Amino acid sequence: MQRILITGATGQIGSELTLALRKKYGGENVIAAGHTHQPDRELSESGPCCTLDVRDITALQSTVAEYRIDTIFHLASLLSAVAEAKPQLAWDININGLINVLETARIHHCAVFFPSSIGAFGPLTPAENTPQDTIQHPTTMYGITKVSGELLCDYYQHRFGVDTRGVRFPGLISWKTLPGGGTTDYAVHIFHAALKDGRYDCFLKPDTRLDMMYMPDAVKAAIELMETDSKQLIHRNGFNVTAMSFAPRDIAAEIKKHIPGFAISYTIDPVRQAIAESWPRHMDDSAARNEWGWKLEYDLPAMVKDMLEKLSNKFKIAKANGAEKN
Repeated sequence: MQRILITGATGQIGSELTLALRKKYGGENVIAAGHTHQPDRELSESGPCCTLDVRDITALQSTVAEYRIDTIFHLASLLSAVAEAKPQLAWDININGLINVLETARIHHCAVFFPSSIGAFGPLTPAENTPQDTIQHPTTMYGITKVSGELLCDYYQHRFGVDTRGVRFPGLISWKTLPGGGTTDYAVHIFHAALKDGRYDCFLKPDTRLDMMYMPDAVKAAIELMETDSKQLIHRNGFNVTAMSFAPRDIAAEIKKHIPGFAISYTIDPVRQAIAESWPRHMDDSAARNEWGWKLEYDLPAMVKDMLEKLSNKFKIAKANGAEKN
């Protein structure tokens, strides 16, 4: 990787992955492309930024040619809950956008990173120690686009030799940005509510256990996979990666160790509850560990401690600057 384009760079993953890649490869060599959100100050001042709709293949190819891109981290997509509310738009962005990226990569000889998700699985998938290779059959538009994306990436690799790689991320937790409409969003919102209000009303049932990961591990996984010698890889796309598995009551109990007065209640959202119940509770990520050395750094206690520290500092700075604490 020498010249990198990140689509969806202003989103939850992109805002942190962009900075990590700029630190490693140089700010001028990592181009941050967003569409609906403006980059924050740190993102805009650390390297080139541009506005890009991945559904516009002409603009996409022009950007790749202008910046002499050799690697695309394709993060632009609609997430699970939003995709259920707007399924046609989700297909347009998640699938047509991906095909444009893959076709651009074929023409301009780029490598492509595509993030899949636990949403690519469905109710027929084994929920415990979900195998790397197993039945998927998702029941959501988001999951359907993720399975289709995995297959499209495999097709472009086998048919055209495009160096496509990807992981199946679990729910992701980040202090830097608010999530954008996913089923696992509660695991981010709960920290904001704990620090600001001392209580949180959760939209999932207390015992709904799901795979989760702290954003620094997600960023590490994406970069390490793309830096791995392709000769080591048996699989190419859809590597299971995981870090921790917990339910709302588990994370609430861990937060209470730091904020003793914290309280949690539950008002169940039937749409997101149904989505969560169709997803794995814990994935087997042995293929990622064996093929490219995947190893987590943050478990639940370490993640909770770091999230509370980072958000507390962020809220203090916002308050000192007269901004709203969100």
